[in-house]
Amino acid sequence: MTELKAQLNYPKTKKGKHSDTYHGIRVKDPYRWLEDDTSAATAKWVSEQNKVTHTYLDQIPYLQKLKDRLSSLYNYERYSAPFRKGAYYYFLKNDGLQNQAVLYRQKGLNGTPEVVIDPNKLAADGTSRLTVFEISKDGRYAAWGISRAGSDWQTFHVKDMKTLRDLPDALNWVKFSEAAWQGKGFYYSRYPTPAKGREFSSKNENHQIFYHQVGTPQSADKLVYEDQVNGQRFHTVTTSQDERYTFLEISDRGKGLEGNALFYSDSQWVDQKFKPIVKDISKFSYTPQSQTFGNKLLLLTNHLAPNSKVMMVDLTRPAVKNWTTLVAQKKDPLQHLSMVGGRMFLSYLKDVSSRIFVHTIDGNFIKELELPGIGTADGFDGEKDDRLTFFTFTSFNFPTTIYKYDIATGQTTLFRKPLIDFNPEDYVTEQQFYPSKDGTRIPMFLIHKKGIIRNSKNPTILYAYGGFNVSLNPSFNVALIPFLEQGGIYVVANLRGGSEYGEKWHQAGMLLKKQTVFNDFIAAADYLIKKKYTSVSKLAIWGGSNGGLLVGAVINQQPELYKVAIAEVGVMDMLRFHKFTIGWNWTAEYGNSDKARDFRNLYSYSPLHNIKPGLNYPATIITTSDHDDRVVPAHSFKYAATLQEIYKGKNPILLRVETNSGHGSSNITKYIEATAEVYAFTMYNLGIDWQ
Repeated sequence: MTELKAQLNYPKTKKGKHSDTYHGIRVKDPYRWLEDDTSAATAKWVSEQNKVTHTYLDQIPYLQKLKDRLSSLYNYERYSAPFRKGAYYYFLKNDGLQNQAVLYRQKGLNGTPEVVIDPNKLAADGTSRLTVFEISKDGRYAAWGISRAGSDWQTFHVKDMKTLRDLPDALNWVKFSEAAWQGKGFYYSRYPTPAKGREFSSKNENHQIFYHQVGTPQSADKLVYEDQVNGQRFHTVTTSQDERYTFLEISDRGKGLEGNALFYSDSQWVDQKFKPIVKDISKFSYTPQSQTFGNKLLLLTNHLAPNSKVMMVDLTRPAVKNWTTLVAQKKDPLQHLSMVGGRMFLSYLKDVSSRIFVHTIDGNFIKELELPGIGTADGFDGEKDDRLTFFTFTSFNFPTTIYKYDIATGQTTLFRKPLIDFNPEDYVTEQQFYPSKDGTRIPMFLIHKKGIIRNSKNPTILYAYGGFNVSLNPSFNVALIPFLEQGGIYVVANLRGGSEYGEKWHQAGMLLKKQTVFNDFIAAADYLIKKKYTSVSKLAIWGGSNGGLLVGAVINQQPELYKVAIAEVGVMDMLRFHKFTIGWNWTAEYGNSDKARDFRNLYSYSPLHNIKPGLNYPATIITTSDHDDRVVPAHSFKYAATLQEIYKGKNPILLRVETNSGHGSSNITKYIEATAEVYAFTMYNLGIDWQ
């Protein structure tokens, strides 16, 4: 391949003299000024970084071919599983290259679809995304939410479902919220209005719950609950389907607590009085189900059950000692519970693949659903009187397909299959298990063309996350196809820290055990090389958010093991992450540098603070977005500036900053462009010649 001729002259990044002292240790922070993402100096620096990045990327000879191929692949109809409300079925559909999916409804399964909400018409740049859609019990109104430019901030609106016209209602500064209908309005959660100009970087504290009555201004909303003493708590309200009960969930992850407290009320909204089901926040979580049975409530909980179980609570005597276990925990973790048409649908993971069991409401086992193979099933939504429910199934080489389940007969039938320019029969997904540093058996999925030869020459991308109790389940991703077509192998490693094997698997990779996650990832790379799937010169690693932290950490620890590194929207400053927006919420996972023991652990692996001179770092692309108010762009800014300063080798160190996007691309157009550029960078540096 022809070497890119442009010399990488990185922008000169001014260094300050700022430092902090943590428990007697002085830590320099010379690029603290880049934390101000609203300043003219930061904007100028970002512009200069993007210029260097795009000058490099634009010289890759097949970049445009890659963009064209991705556009072609994405140009197919995509649907969500439908759900029923009254006489109508509702579903999302994207015609192909629409920036946002459109919400439709139709009478019955064979009716004519009509548009309910088209987010593409709400912003000229196509970055308005539908986040919430909840219809009132009587079907008269719907509360719907929209986010703009990828932000976590939302604005809630109200739609008249008879006329499909929007009312004047507009509720601002909503975040981490549902719309829970009761009576003439609904509950929602919001934060106080942030200071002007600090909307995307202000610290989110004092999560308040309000009740909004349809047809009134937000200023008239009733404050239902807040806790100004404990400002770093989440407060979320849901209601039962019959609207008899209101449930209040309170979590306090900022204090390192994994679980939640749970309260309920059977009062009317005008006189809301919450009574405890679980008064104190602990390590256990309690998720109330929306269908209640008289005074009985079903909970999905990990209370004294790391793999979770289903319990029934009599709200007339809600003390934990009176609860009844309906479905005890199993060897495999219970991931999800839904109730439809008098049945419980329980979704378990068996070696990172879905297993669906159907039970009666009393907990008695009926059957296990037969699924198409190793993959992920999701859905099973509905209400008490539904006779049908729908679910999706997907895997790495199985495009997301919708199935219909008849509750009375127990029969599953194909409902909707996508038509896509991809032949699954040409590819194979295999699951293997490899030993980590401590001997623990870790699962991984490998996706590639059939008949691939293990000759150490296959370009390979290794992807992982490893945190926050998140499982990387098999799913179809159109963006992989061009890489697979060029002979690539895509690998997903299911590291500890996730939920693949329940809460014990999660706890094995969090807090003081975070290094275990990095060891699992390094062992995955070693395994792929040892088994001759690939080699150091053909191996790329990729991760986003907590996975971006993972990539940053392992290229500090073993940079010689990888040819390419992609760190997307990563948490890179482990000493200050809790000081921005919602970062305090992650201390339950990472710890807090304000505590001496946590500081020593965080400082030992923080990507920003462990970049060392003399190491041969891989070709690295760091991505972030200007409207990321979850993992603020300062993480990537400071990390890129430091890596460019210290690393003196020949491999490129690029920073790509997307505009009008958040914790990920805010529309399809931006996603295709960003994905093509990151894949082009990866494939070029792995030595792939486009065929």
